[in-house]
Amino acid sequence: QVQLVESGGGLVQAGGSLRLSCAASGLTFSSYTMAWFRHAPGKDREFVATINWSGDWTHYRDSVKGRFTISRDNAKNTVDLQMNSLESEDTAQYYCAAALRRWDQTIFTDSGSDAMDYWGKGTLVTVSS
Repeated sequence: QVQLVESGGGLVQAGGSLRLSCAASGLTFSSYTMAWFRHAPGKDREFVATINWSGDWTHYRDSVKGRFTISRDNAKNTVDLQMNSLESEDTAQYYCAAALRRWDQTIFTDSGSDAMDYWGKGTLVTVSS
């Protein structure tokens, strides 16, 4: 049974930092592209960042470039999202997702959520201004 479990969310002031982590089990982690999506109240789910199965390639939403960094540890089956210079617009439920060996334009978009094979239950990030 595949499980993706997110952690690290919380309340932070604007300009602060948080590090989200996603622990994966029940799948061959090193074969999966991992991604972070977010869903804010009243908005559609958004693509945030993705990293390919080997960790060689990454891609980010324009609004988080230079502030967020995605990384993975295939030995520990974890993928992290370091979030710096947080803004109130970053407030959302953040979800970890996995897609088997996908690396194409589709998964770099909000619609890429349809291409994900597995999802975690999310962790809440609240940025106060």
